[in-house]
Amino acid sequence: MANNSYSGVKNSIVEANHDGDFGCSLKELRSLMELRGAEGLNKIGESYGDVHGLCNRLKTSPTDGLSGQPADIEKRKTVFGQNFIPPKKPKTFLQLVWEALQDVTLIILEVAAVVSLGLSFYRPQDAEREDCGKAAGGGEDEHEAEAGWIEGAAILLSVICVVLVTAFNDWSKEKQFRGLQSRIEQEQKFTVVRGGQVIQIPVAEIVVGDVAQIKYGDLLPADGLLIQGNDLKIDESSLTGESDHVKKTQEKDLMLLSGTHVMEGSGKMVVTAVGVNSQTGIIFTLLGAAEDEDDDDEDEKKKEKEEKKKQRKNKKQDGSIENRKKAKAQDGAAMEMQPLNSDEGGDAEEKKKANLPKKEKSVLQGKLTKLAVQIGKAGLVMSAITVIILVVLFVLNTFWIQNLPWVKACTPIYIQFFVKFFIIGVTVLVVAVPEGLPLAVTISLAYSVKKMMKDNNLVRHLDACETMGNATAICSDKTGTLTMNRMTVVQAYVAEKHYKKVPDPENIPASILDFLILGIAVNCAYTTKIMPPEKEGGLPRQVGNKTECALLGFSTDLKRDYQTIRNEIPEEKLHKVYTFNSVRKSMSTVLKMADGSYRMFSKGASEILLKKCYKILTASGESKVFRPRDRDDMVKKVIEPMASEGLRTICLAYRDFSVTDGEPDWDNENDILTGLTCICVVGIEDPVRPEVPDAIRKCQRAGITVRMVTGDNINTARAIASKCGILQPGDDFLCLEGKEFNRRIRNEKGEIEQERIDKIWPKLRVLARSSPTDKHTLVKGIIDSTVSEQRQVVAVTGDGTNDGPALKKADVGFAMGIAGTDVAKEASDIILTDDNFSSIVKAVMWGRNVYDSISKFLQFQLTVNVVAVIVAFTGACITQDSPLKAVQMLWVNLIMDTFASLALATEPPTEALLFRKPYGRNKPLISRTMMKNILGQGVYQLVIIFTLLFAGEKMFDVDSGRNAPLRAPPSEHYTIVFNTFVLMQLFNEINARKIHGERNVFDGIFNNPIFCSIVFGTFVIQIIIVQFGGKPFSCVALSIDHWLWCTFLGFGSLLWGQVISSIPTSRLKFLKTAGHGTQKEEIPDEELEELDDMDEIDHAERELRRGQILWFRGLNRIQTQMDVVSAFQSGTSFQGALRRQASNSSQQQHDIRVVNAFRSSISLYEGLEKPESRTSIHNFMTHPEFRIEDSEPHIPLIDDTDAEDDAPTKRNSASSRNASPAPPSPAGAAPPSPGPTLNAASPNQNNNAVESSNHLLPETTKAGDHSVPGSPLHSLETSL
Repeated sequence: MANNSYSGVKNSIVEANHDGDFGCSLKELRSLMELRGAEGLNKIGESYGDVHGLCNRLKTSPTDGLSGQPADIEKRKTVFGQNFIPPKKPKTFLQLVWEALQDVTLIILEVAAVVSLGLSFYRPQDAEREDCGKAAGGGEDEHEAEAGWIEGAAILLSVICVVLVTAFNDWSKEKQFRGLQSRIEQEQKFTVVRGGQVIQIPVAEIVVGDVAQIKYGDLLPADGLLIQGNDLKIDESSLTGESDHVKKTQEKDLMLLSGTHVMEGSGKMVVTAVGVNSQTGIIFTLLGAAEDEDDDDEDEKKKEKEEKKKQRKNKKQDGSIENRKKAKAQDGAAMEMQPLNSDEGGDAEEKKKANLPKKEKSVLQGKLTKLAVQIGKAGLVMSAITVIILVVLFVLNTFWIQNLPWVKACTPIYIQFFVKFFIIGVTVLVVAVPEGLPLAVTISLAYSVKKMMKDNNLVRHLDACETMGNATAICSDKTGTLTMNRMTVVQAYVAEKHYKKVPDPENIPASILDFLILGIAVNCAYTTKIMPPEKEGGLPRQVGNKTECALLGFSTDLKRDYQTIRNEIPEEKLHKVYTFNSVRKSMSTVLKMADGSYRMFSKGASEILLKKCYKILTASGESKVFRPRDRDDMVKKVIEPMASEGLRTICLAYRDFSVTDGEPDWDNENDILTGLTCICVVGIEDPVRPEVPDAIRKCQRAGITVRMVTGDNINTARAIASKCGILQPGDDFLCLEGKEFNRRIRNEKGEIEQERIDKIWPKLRVLARSSPTDKHTLVKGIIDSTVSEQRQVVAVTGDGTNDGPALKKADVGFAMGIAGTDVAKEASDIILTDDNFSSIVKAVMWGRNVYDSISKFLQFQLTVNVVAVIVAFTGACITQDSPLKAVQMLWVNLIMDTFASLALATEPPTEALLFRKPYGRNKPLISRTMMKNILGQGVYQLVIIFTLLFAGEKMFDVDSGRNAPLRAPPSEHYTIVFNTFVLMQLFNEINARKIHGERNVFDGIFNNPIFCSIVFGTFVIQIIIVQFGGKPFSCVALSIDHWLWCTFLGFGSLLWGQVISSIPTSRLKFLKTAGHGTQKEEIPDEELEELDDMDEIDHAERELRRGQILWFRGLNRIQTQMDVVSAFQSGTSFQGALRRQASNSSQQQHDIRVVNAFRSSISLYEGLEKPESRTSIHNFMTHPEFRIEDSEPHIPLIDDTDAEDDAPTKRNSASSRNASPAPPSPAGAAPPSPGPTLNAASPNQNNNAVESSNHLLPETTKAGDHSVPGSPLHSLETSL
């Protein structure tokens, strides 16, 4: 284009407002980017002449970019804004404290404590004590009475302790995730040209006027205009909802928008809008993401942004004001789609992840909830019985045996007795409910996540860590995961000779060498380079596409420099480029020669390109005819031997177009890409990572099947699989190509059948030449399979944009941190920061460790619970008073729970974890060995305590503490009981370190400093409590003699532990396991029907349904409402809200676009969908790279995000549906017929997804089993 074309136009339009002496204002650029296609071209033509004119106005050069001077960059940031969208505020510590207070058991405790406090201040007049019965006997001096409030206060204090610990944990977790997010952000770089140099800068540093290089797989970080493009196709579905790829050329459409994906091709663009002014930023602003900005020192910037927002609002807002208000009311619905570079990240996801089901509630959480509820029920019954027995005994004793009348003056005294009984009852309940459990899970997961960072696993969703421990299958990519992704050319077939190593340049005819080097230099993306090594003596750095790097390295090995050729022929001079894509499997570049003829260089997969060659260069440098027969020879003699050694074979070829034929029709690819002349075939080695074979051996020993899914040639794939150890010699395992796999799993109609997949997957080890769809089909097939008795838990690795569906479908998706595209990272649960397969094995180890830590903690906790409950219960029945006082119980329960969960949940993993098979989804939490330990230790502790209780005063020669009157001073006798009890727990904590019946419980104890310090610390605090606790703890200082006895009795539990482990578990047939997941057959039929609609069976809910414990249900309701509100706040359901508003508000184009943007989710940025809804396929339909061709069943068009609500909500919505045929709720809560859903889901009728819906209708009906009633909106209506 002529560079002077703008000069005339420039003066004809005089700009009124030039911001900071740039030739155009922020407002102009912003309105320019709102135009599309031809309108945009016209506007540029009118205002600037052409793109170069605009570049001049923006003071930037289309070839050399910005100067890169700091002053210039700063100025651009102030005038046009920064490329970053302000994040949402984190939760404050107080909010976290409030959340921690929602715990049911804590609420019961708080109530009891308040009652106790109130009554302790209630002073009855001194009634004549004798008349009120013996039990009320004297011994109450003023001072003692004053101390009555201590008990209540102590209970409250312990509650506060627990709440603070929990809140602090959450807070530090949130902080970690923010740190982690900023780490992800700094790693996100983009290529720009500054001062003529191509450099990579963080996305947030991009400014208006930058010239950026874009290529396949990029997520565009800002809006811009195309300066030069090769075959560029963009997927704009994230903004427009149109799933067709949009071709970008300077003649037709040169608008490039942020948040869209480059699907093929490459090019250069000049950046025109960043941050909140880019198209994505504008939509965020509308959503209120940038609404509540932090009041930091950036006041000026804030004012500026406010200004922008005002302009924006006035301009854009016709129908969307109420949308924005509502969105804001839902407190930053924007969480759904925080862009990558906002500092918000896993934290809110994190939070939700903990209590939201993925495909089903995380296995562990399901089992724990169920167990906790069962224990809670038992505790409730015990405490009720305790209270009843105490009251009955007291009444009988006073009014029957002593035969006293009820005197009015005595009433207050009796009431105090009853309150004391109530408190004893509550204490029993408190001890029975293991509230340390959720804490142990949180601590264990948070600790693991932190440590996994060091093992190169960046965990995005907490429960992925624990799911990994149950993994039974891993489907891994080959390139970069199992191999090093450092490609090098190791063999070549050139000039009719097969060289087993790189040939000397002297051996190759000069003419062929020139062809070869020229072809490599121009027909590799100019963004691909070989850079000098970072450290002395290191390997050269490969930048860009690794296969191309191998070819460039090949030219360097042949002692030629590709860069000199690139300097002679810059990218602008390339006549036409056909970029590489998965359909072509080749790349071609056309040069215009000096005499007007054209020469095209091609490179690509050898089996594909050789079919298009009809000549080949011979040793003399001449070309000779290349027949199909020669081709078959070459495949047998050259290509297959190379492939069988695990090499990728690439063919390099060229074609000349003579002047006489005139210019060919470049758009007719089939005619262009034929009649090639083969220059050479190279074998590229991508060496297997040295640590991979060992890692795969560990997996196989741990009962995990590793499968390789690759796009490579089947021979190469088989060779690499053998090198890794995926295929062992002599095994009868399947290696299939994608085509063959598809043929075997489909019936005559071409539909995929689960039974057919079930015949294949157990033996399948390698899937070669596979498409992303095949990968998704395989993962889904394995997960849905019912062949094995356990449901398979599948982990998948992926790096490409097209791996999204498979990563999402898998139980755990691993994305590559280095090679992965932005899209893949968003769809994953864990990011491998070093792209290494052996890091996955570490993740398995950590996952299993979480499970074991929780079992250890359970074993310890349940022993404490069982013993404490029985002691309190029997003690109360026999002596009319609990031997362990409320505050003592709380010390034992809450504090030791919390500390013990810290101590046992932070055990580091050992290799031994990989010697056993995965536990599977229905393995009980408490195995028979553990049950044996719990009961065995329980028996020992009970024997000791009852001996002390009923004979201790004689043994130690102290006053008996039994039958003490109300508010009597503490006795030495009961102090000894309490002290022995605590010391037994302490020593038993050491026993609890081993759950598989190992002998040596001290094994590796010093590897865990936390454990040692906690046991020691607890012991010290116990000494302080006993010696100086006094009245609040009902303790008396003990002599050294007594202390030694207590310690000896405590130490006995270690010795007893050895006795228990000598008894073989197999003998004890009567022991039951506990803490299963719910089995299908346990559920009554009518419940199953109700549950059919649901994605997962909530075990706690079923337990409650059986027991109908009303208080639990009431509290749960409150909790649900809190959950719903918080769900709103983190925007779980703003989709529904938006849809509803969109259909009410005037259907203006803009609204539709915003809503659409949601449907097809700009959350391209944030995980392609809400973090919580891993089940949702939310936008595969409107996401071309995710279009799952073939008739892929079970892809509901509605989001299944509704699976994500808590149990009670589900009950409400289920019951409301049973009560009356409720209308389909706006968020698409699985209505009876697919029809309304489609309409509800898409206010904009011309959307592709809807058009394509006709063949998806039957599937939508099937989707019943995927989606779940009760989106948060729906449940809010029903529960309120």
